[in-house]
Amino acid sequence: MPEKDTMEARWPVELRLSQDKKLLTVTFDNAVAFALPAEYLRVYSPSAEVKGHTPAGRKTVYGKSNVAISSLAQVGNYAVQIIFDDGHDTGYYEWQYLYDLGDDYTRKWAAYLDELAQKHLRREPLFPA
Repeated sequence: MPEKDTMEARWPVELRLSQDKKLLTVTFDNAVAFALPAEYLRVYSPSAEVKGHTPAGRKTVYGKSNVAISSLAQVGNYAVQIIFDDGHDTGYYEWQYLYDLGDDYTRKWAAYLDELAQKHLRREPLFPA
């Protein structure tokens, strides 16, 4: 795992969406690259709808194992808006947030899977397409 860089913010030099639109690879200015699954990005969306306004208000997003990224839109010079094929399009993924999601992927993904298990929720959609 890359060492946490707390001294300066990281900036992306490339965002690359896989052909199936289920993986976003972000390469940063320190040559570190993270391959972030669409499902992971969706369930950790920085939107108020998902994050809530307090830690206790965070929503558990489930049933997104098949979600893909429809498109990306740059927001100024500080973030990217990710539009998902399930219609979710709120929340701006600031560069440092993307870096932190990549850097802490293993822990955050395990915590998400534990949360699903505790709440008896599934990654798979209730009604597959």
